[in-house]
Amino acid sequence: MAEEVFQRPPNAGPQALVRLLQDFTLEANRYVDTAGGRNDMHRTDLNALAVIMRHTAKGLVVTPGVLRRELNLSSPATTALIDRLDRSGHVVRERLGSDRRQVQLRMTPKAFQDGSAMFMPLSRHMGTAMAAFSAEELETVTRFMTAMVEATIAARQEASGTASDDGPKSP
Repeated sequence: MAEEVFQRPPNAGPQALVRLLQDFTLEANRYVDTAGGRNDMHRTDLNALAVIMRHTAKGLVVTPGVLRRELNLSSPATTALIDRLDRSGHVVRERLGSDRRQVQLRMTPKAFQDGSAMFMPLSRHMGTAMAAFSAEELETVTRFMTAMVEATIAARQEASGTASDDGPKSP
């Protein structure tokens, strides 16, 4: 099957932006599938590593329960995911605190090396594309994308029945 050629939508205001966001999401997903597949990693594996990295960067402990909730997985699926990441050398399980029953998940240096290698081409191409924009334009796009992420989170929470009364934060 031939790859669909990317075409910008006709200039139709906000609808064109929504279409571009959908196209970006689709292409980003295709990249993750391709890069992950070349490294025998599923999208869920890469999403799990992203969750662990994001939480760790904030100084938060990542447990199997955190992964289960963040990735909307069943307990058995979460265990299988962690087993896969452990076997591949991307994650280690560590006992947490004096209780020793709680397990913390940590990324290994191999996970950082593999992740860097997988996403370097995307980073390079995106960096080249961003270089064509001024700092002010990038600030505007950053505010816009922040608002779009927050709107998407609010819509997901609404769809799942977990919407907060506060709504999304303003950029």
